[in-house]
Amino acid sequence: MLAMDSDDLRSLPLHLRKTNLDRLLARRPDGIFVAPFEAIGPDLFRAACRLGLEGIVSKHRERPYRGGRQQHWINNRKHPAMDREL
Repeated sequence: MLAMDSDDLRSLPLHLRKTNLDRLLARRPDGIFVAPFEAIGPDLFRAACRLGLEGIVSKHRERPYRGGRQQHWINNRKHPAMDREL
């Protein structure tokens, strides 16, 4: 969640933005939920690479939102998408 009413929430860490989203969805219909935090480790990343995926989307719970590519992103460098120009 990046904004609520007229408040910009991008500077908040992910866990607080997810808390706001969970509150917003308190009376949500079945099937809509906020995904829990999970540890994403090297084994999962290697499995994604073996499947031919570009990578996995993962965000640190304490990081604020930042648009665009980030230096802390990790991708499968052998994936064809890595040859694309930005």
